[in-house]
Amino acid sequence: MNQAAPIVEIRNLGYAIGGRAIFEGLDMSIPRGRVTAVMGPSGTGKTTLLRLITGQARADSGSIDVAGENMRTLKRAGLYVLRRRMGMLFQNGALLTDLSVFENVAFPLREHTDLPERLIHHLVLTKLQAVGLRGAAELMPAELSGGMSRRVALARAIVMDPEILIYDEPFVGLDPISMGVILRLIRRLNDVLGLTSIVVSHDVQEISTVADNVFLLSGGKVVAQGTPQELKCYPSEIVRQFVGGLADGPVPFHYPAPDYFGELLARGEDH
Repeated sequence: MNQAAPIVEIRNLGYAIGGRAIFEGLDMSIPRGRVTAVMGPSGTGKTTLLRLITGQARADSGSIDVAGENMRTLKRAGLYVLRRRMGMLFQNGALLTDLSVFENVAFPLREHTDLPERLIHHLVLTKLQAVGLRGAAELMPAELSGGMSRRVALARAIVMDPEILIYDEPFVGLDPISMGVILRLIRRLNDVLGLTSIVVSHDVQEISTVADNVFLLSGGKVVAQGTPQELKCYPSEIVRQFVGGLADGPVPFHYPAPDYFGELLARGEDH
């Protein structure tokens, strides 16, 4: 495999839900071995993009290649094989509440391999050690804090030694200390395990401390890309608004609606 080639290559991607276009001509190249952040205002399709990359949805037009596989034409059996090369950290961890921490992390190994129990035990403890929670192996999800739950989910995501590790809003609901721990793990695991990390987030300042490159989505396309430092000086009003957290700018505060006073008067006349 060409190590210089992007691990995810998206060209002229089109995708709509219920007649509403989410992506129109999206182009994106995600390099191997880096931490890539995907950011953008709410409703720009960041999580939808992850669904397309993992094959949970199929694009309407254009092309999307992941690790050399065409996601628009890949058959189900090939998709399942490809997904074993991916790890996913969901927004809220998505731990199985009836299983212990150990069994949550062991679940992918039991589901997808025929490894002996002794080796499963070794692998699970190794991954829990990597996220600092080997001592919590016998706890249940209800006994964990939000930050601990996210770290257990991360251990589960890396237990199959994936090539691609995907994070969907990993900082939601975390206190500053837990957020700092997750940020450090994203960077350290990427470098130590030789992963490619894709992080969807709207936490600009936090993800900018660990990302190698950033894509900013808006209006169904990439409106800016570069290093976090380059985006700070990017000559675009929407980038300035998003990075600066400004209320006024190209992204409107109000959802499209009829004239406000006209609608008030019309409804008043109805009554």
